[in-house]
Amino acid sequence: MPKSFDFSVRSFLDYLKFQKRYSRNTIISYQNDLTGFGVFMQAQFGETPTAEIKAAFVRSWMASMKDEGITSKSINRKLSTLKSFFKHQLREEEVKVSPVTGIISPKISKRLPKYIEKEEMQVLFNAVEFSSDFEGMTNRLALELLYHTGMRQAELLNLKENHVDLSRSSLKVLGKGSKERIIPIGNTMMGSLKHYLAEKKKEGLATPEGHLLVSASGNKLYAKYLYNLTTKYLSMVTTSEKKSPHVLRHTFATHLTNNGADINAVKELLGHSSLAATQIYTHNNIAKLKEIHKKAHPRA
Repeated sequence: MPKSFDFSVRSFLDYLKFQKRYSRNTIISYQNDLTGFGVFMQAQFGETPTAEIKAAFVRSWMASMKDEGITSKSINRKLSTLKSFFKHQLREEEVKVSPVTGIISPKISKRLPKYIEKEEMQVLFNAVEFSSDFEGMTNRLALELLYHTGMRQAELLNLKENHVDLSRSSLKVLGKGSKERIIPIGNTMMGSLKHYLAEKKKEGLATPEGHLLVSASGNKLYAKYLYNLTTKYLSMVTTSEKKSPHVLRHTFATHLTNNGADINAVKELLGHSSLAATQIYTHNNIAKLKEIHKKAHPRA
């Protein structure tokens, strides 16, 4: 008996959770994309078993999203989710042919990632005052870690004390798909971590899971807290519209490439699976050089 789309989705999400060990946020993203496709299918074509979904249905779904004003980037992400879903269905022999095979993704205009200027980051850590209590210490360390390591927001929030290797001056980071990577840290960052760990022990603050960054009440930090924190302090030093934790990841990578770092090394530090994802930072470098040339050269 052909399986329903809803049943196939539940099976796929279990696969992502228990076999691929994807993060909760990633699984929720996949679930939302597939639920949206399922709602469209139900409304337009009625109850359709997974094995009977056709390419024409997928194209209609993409066209409806475009009509709704959804960006090409978002449509591509949702299409990527659907491709992963049907790839799994092929492996499970639930479908004979994937309906997304041959479907062309809509073109998207490449936008360079926004970042904070080097001078502005220096002002943040050298001139901006953080409160002297434990909360202020936590806030400063969170921003230092985002900028000095290029970690993703979720990676920072899930960083544990036992991921800090003071003897080797490094951090072990668990990235997407539970992939581990080692990030070296300099003397300044080492000093901040040692001081924070000592104060944390003195205050008797710890989570049962051993998270590195905790609130003054000993609770794990959460995403909204980190976002508000980043927005608040970056607003003090920059007029840039983008002030999220991810901007500090872009800033980390841009500053490295602007200072001549090898692109493959930056790729490893960021935890990218593909070099193509990292190469956009070289475009930032080229754009910066063009700007300097235009301002400085008499014939520019």
